[in-house]
Amino acid sequence: MDQQNRSCHYNESMGFFYNKSGADDKWDNAQLILVQVVGSLFCCFILVSNAMVIAAVITNKRFHYPFYYLLSNLAAADFLAGIAYVYLMFNTGEVSRKLTVKGYFIRQGLLDISLSASLANLLVIALERYISIMNCKVHSNLTKRRVTLLIVLVWAISILMGAVPSLGWNCICNLSDCSQLAPLFSRSYLIFWSVSNLVVFLVMVAIYTRIYIYVKRKTAMLSSNTSGSINRKRTPIKLIKTVMVVLGAFVICWTPGLVVLLLDGLNCTSCNVMKSKRWLLLLAVLNSVMNPCIYSYKDDEMWATFKNLLRCIGNGTRRQRSTKANARPLSSGQDTGNSQPPSEEAKNDDQDRIKT
Repeated sequence: MDQQNRSCHYNESMGFFYNKSGADDKWDNAQLILVQVVGSLFCCFILVSNAMVIAAVITNKRFHYPFYYLLSNLAAADFLAGIAYVYLMFNTGEVSRKLTVKGYFIRQGLLDISLSASLANLLVIALERYISIMNCKVHSNLTKRRVTLLIVLVWAISILMGAVPSLGWNCICNLSDCSQLAPLFSRSYLIFWSVSNLVVFLVMVAIYTRIYIYVKRKTAMLSSNTSGSINRKRTPIKLIKTVMVVLGAFVICWTPGLVVLLLDGLNCTSCNVMKSKRWLLLLAVLNSVMNPCIYSYKDDEMWATFKNLLRCIGNGTRRQRSTKANARPLSSGQDTGNSQPPSEEAKNDDQDRIKT
């Protein structure tokens, strides 16, 4: 038995690993269909709304600042999360047991990359806000080149974090170390993953708490000593409030899942971690649904840009239909609306020409 646990099982299906780890991932058919239908609607909203956030930042010149570029990158991470959730929903239940090892790594890797990208983006935004606020500026002096490098770095780290289990930190060759929530992942990896993410959560909360206190104190001093524009003074507070709400939603939606992953990594047999798996997934989906709503609710300019984009899409669709209707070829038996039937005089003239 110990020899079987120590041998490698790259050619086995996921059903083999689910059985060995004692994980029960069975779904009732009606429940699975309901989850897939409702989940698909949520994912469509995630994809469309986050695509609109990215389009808004690209098209509106008022958003051409480091903060908004990083915010659009956060939307890109949520867009990837929407794709990951679609792939997960249609590869769960009995289908998940038929997945190959490679297919399972792809399924979990997409989720891990999107989570890592969201977390890394929030951390970079926290640092950008800290630099700009401490320099008493609404926006930092980061150049487009540096912002681009930061975005590339975020995705490079995220892809690496998502690929770590497939690169070797797994239990394919040591079945006794397999976790229940992720039967191919080692329990030691789950401990590392959950603890590192929770530590980053605490760091970001500490940074934003310090920034918020500093800005509140600075704004109160400026309000009593100067007569500048009230809106200008409130702008840093509005930007920080937006990010703090996004961070708060992220922490609330992901902390329970990370805690459960940690308990699974610690091999807590009495915790019944599989029972809460589906609800934790729902929380993760809701987080990606909430972010575009937060952007538009907390930022009037973003909401106005959304409405303009929808108006342009509607006008473009109507114009395209009109163009297609006007360019439609006529059949030999069809007449245009402006054509007139030939008169009797014209017919007689034609007959006279033929006779001559």
